[in-house]
Amino acid sequence: MKRISGNTLGIQQGTRVLFSDFADGGVMWTGNGSRESRHVVRFKEAYTEPPVVHVSISMWDTDHKHNARAEITAEHISETEFHLVFRTWGDTRVARVRADWLAFGAVRDEDDWELD
Repeated sequence: MKRISGNTLGIQQGTRVLFSDFADGGVMWTGNGSRESRHVVRFKEAYTEPPVVHVSISMWDTDHKHNARAEITAEHISETEFHLVFRTWGDTRVARVRADWLAFGAVRDEDDWELD
């Protein structure tokens, strides 16, 4: 369990189209084996420590003739950004993917101050 001390919790959310490879013959649609799509998401406001980040697939379009294999995750989470990563493998053909994300964690309060 992650415990957040203090009274200020920041929540940010977003959505991102990760790729649309069927339109231009990209590797997710035409490739085989391990493939990855990685995107850096920068928070509009920084957290005081790395937040908890939840990611999910909100739309995906796959070829019905092949197995649908997918992994989506948040990696390299910091106070200011994270990497949104989609992976597939084998003969899976993915035309396009859209992902949603939600980050929540401690943020500075206007009453926070430090002595120098």
